[in-house]
Amino acid sequence: MSRHPIFDMSFAKVYPHYVQKAEKKGRTQEEVDQVICWLTGYEQSGLKQQLEQEKSFDHFFAEAPGLNPNASLIKGVVCGVRVEEVEDPLMQKIRYLDKLVDELAKGKSMDKILRQ
Repeated sequence: MSRHPIFDMSFAKVYPHYVQKAEKKGRTQEEVDQVICWLTGYEQSGLKQQLEQEKSFDHFFAEAPGLNPNASLIKGVVCGVRVEEVEDPLMQKIRYLDKLVDELAKGKSMDKILRQ
């Protein structure tokens, strides 16, 4: 099975698209950062460092302090695929992130997005 190209893509190149998607719907960069940090365990300084170093998605998630234990509560469809059914662990983490940003852009409250 071949490796998906997104795994080697720079997280820093995709990050502005996450922010843009959220801001178009009246949300903020800070809220995008909050959901990213919630999912990955990064502090704001760690997230900033990952962006500055232009780490790939593979390295971004591999170096993350730890996936939030409630990440498994993230359910739904992203790009026609149910995130809870994605078999590849790295792709599932990427889809979790996509789903969180989608929920943010759709106006969900932070409590619901962060599964609190």
